[in-house]
Amino acid sequence: MIRIGDFSKLSRVSIKTLRYYDEVNLLKPVEVDRFTGYRYYEFDQLPRLHRILAFKDLGFSLEEIGRLLEEDLSVEQMRGMLKLRQAEIRQQVQQEAERLERVELWLRRIEQEDFMSKYDVVIKKAAAIQVASVRGVVPTPPEQGGLWNELEDYLARQRVHPVGPCFTLYHNEDEPEHDWDLEVCEPIADAMAASRKVKVYSLPAVETLACTVHAGPFVTVGEAYDAIGKWIDENGYQVTGPCREIYLQPPTPEGNQNDPGTVTEIQFPVDRA
Repeated sequence: MIRIGDFSKLSRVSIKTLRYYDEVNLLKPVEVDRFTGYRYYEFDQLPRLHRILAFKDLGFSLEEIGRLLEEDLSVEQMRGMLKLRQAEIRQQVQQEAERLERVELWLRRIEQEDFMSKYDVVIKKAAAIQVASVRGVVPTPPEQGGLWNELEDYLARQRVHPVGPCFTLYHNEDEPEHDWDLEVCEPIADAMAASRKVKVYSLPAVETLACTVHAGPFVTVGEAYDAIGKWIDENGYQVTGPCREIYLQPPTPEGNQNDPGTVTEIQFPVDRA
């Protein structure tokens, strides 16, 4: 038998790590001196320690390594765990490759434009949400006030209060010069009767949303749309549904296109092109 210090030098594994492997039942010493507490090992334990280190190098957790070292683990079970780890590593490699592409894109943009954009685009998910809405065609987006009045009046008569920021869905596939197909929405918690013009339904969940935030008046919101549109193209995405314009901090007074305190989040459902 050899003491833990010598076993540590021989295996090049720290004493602290060997003690931890003992605590989690991965590698138990063959004997522990009941007076001094010294741990003793045998040379034939080195293959097991090397197997632990090999599995650790593959990225397995200590709990998974413990399962892999079980004597009754079949070859088929071990093959399954290795294949699962293989798939996880491939996914990580893909995610890191995509992250590298985004870093390179930032570098190219800084080199070409010599300034940092004030709009950062992030990918989010959106859960399904119950909404009350009014949809209609208006000449331009700033002229959607009539749709909002109709929706808010109906909610007031029904004594229903929104449970989150209101938003507009833009159903046009492009930006027309006129005749914008818009749907103004209020998130609600409870079921509510619909009317001829007010629709009540569950807006479906979206798995991938490209999002950015515009802090400033509506008259300059086009800058945010330009930035997110460019990001979607450069990062290999395509738009798959109506844009959401969420009014996190509405203007004061209502409808004021020049209020600098307005905060709007723009969300585009996207998928890989």
